Amino acid sequence: MQSRRQRAVLSAQSRPQLKRHVRLQFDPVRNAWAVLSPEKVFWPDEVSLDILRLCDGQHTVPQMVDELAGQYDAPRQDIAPDVEEFLQDWSDRFLVTL
Repeated sequence: MQSRRQRAVLSAQSRPQLKRHVRLQFDPVRNAWAVLSPEKVFWPDEVSLDILRLCDGQHTVPQMVDELAGQYDAPRQDIAPDVEEFLQDWSDRFLVTL
């Protein structure tokens, strides 16, 4: 009998963090950051990397959005949906814990 994994759903109280088996590492050969996971490597763009760096288990989603809005000098309401979609997607891929 197989048990199904319940999908974690992002909320304002979520404090995203990278799963234990996931890490950020700089690749000097490519001069780029990589997200390493067992048998997978992701090459995040600059914005994705900034979101992932805030996935420390300390920041709530609204705090992450506020920090990124300040960093990019962008309206909070414009970036919040993109940040939330990114975090939910990475949670669905088992890379981020909500």
